[in-house]
Amino acid sequence: MALSNLVMRTLERDVGQGRIRRQVSLAPYTTFKFGGPADYFFEAETADELAKAIMGARQMEIPHFLLGMGANVAIGDRGFRGLVIRNCAGGIFVQERACRITVDSGAVMYPDVIGSAIVHGLAGLEHYVGIPSTAGGALWQNLHFLAPAPARERTMFIEEVLHSADILAEDNERRTVDADYFEFGYDYSILHVRSDVVLSATFLLQRADPARMLQTARENLAWRALRHPPLSTEPSVGSIFKKIQGIGAGRLIDECGLKGATIGGITITHRHANIMTNTGEGRASDLQALIAYVYNMVLQRTGYELATEISFVGDFESPNPAAPVFLPRPRGLVTAEELARMRKSGR
Repeated sequence: MALSNLVMRTLERDVGQGRIRRQVSLAPYTTFKFGGPADYFFEAETADELAKAIMGARQMEIPHFLLGMGANVAIGDRGFRGLVIRNCAGGIFVQERACRITVDSGAVMYPDVIGSAIVHGLAGLEHYVGIPSTAGGALWQNLHFLAPAPARERTMFIEEVLHSADILAEDNERRTVDADYFEFGYDYSILHVRSDVVLSATFLLQRADPARMLQTARENLAWRALRHPPLSTEPSVGSIFKKIQGIGAGRLIDECGLKGATIGGITITHRHANIMTNTGEGRASDLQALIAYVYNMVLQRTGYELATEISFVGDFESPNPAAPVFLPRPRGLVTAEELARMRKSGR
């Protein structure tokens, strides 16, 4: 799609002259580090700018996509035909007496939001450290983490500390809603089926000792680091497949002996069978092929049909036709499954 000069001028009248860029590669803006260019690209620096860009795109019926940290998304190799709006609205406003923290939806949960809460002695968010997400993304996916340490016997959800949110609704009306509006579930909110956009979120927290919160955050970071590949060296998007009938997809994939399977530059990490990493020049076409391979093998060997939990955005090329090869397990690596067994045995 090519935006007409009139449409471009109309959009820039709302968001600022020269703020919309053309043919911007999306790979650097995702945690998987691949993806083609966006025809048009805009970075919203405030909640008001975000609302203006979304309303303008809606009113002119321009294909558009809202991008946060790009942590749960695969961008097609051919890019996105339309306008990508990157949410960089990162305001953080602490109401210490009221035990509340209000943040723009583009604010990065860790370290920015969680760090601010800890500094001000407000507890409740430190359980979600280490998960790459903006505040808006946290609500979209109902951010969760297995906590608290050391037992880690239950999953804690961001909905537990959400007080309210300001949204731009489907009808372009700005309104404030409470947590119930989102109809939260596991990896789910109503934002999956409505095109509402979160502009800001307010979390209701509790007073606590910053030193204790910092210790909890460090414990959670260490626990996660043992189970997830570091994004700085092994780009990924976390879990690829959803749980199925209460069974973790990683367990099924591991039972089929698929760790280390590689197509092109995408590999199933030996750390966790439900995580695929970009080992170099990985592309969306490699990911598509590896996902299809895993789906077929698990179906054939277990009878379960896996479903992906990540979003696929943009235009995709045909999947890589290459057959998978298997990379050996790195020496000394302890898998997530082995760690889980050690935890159960008390080791």
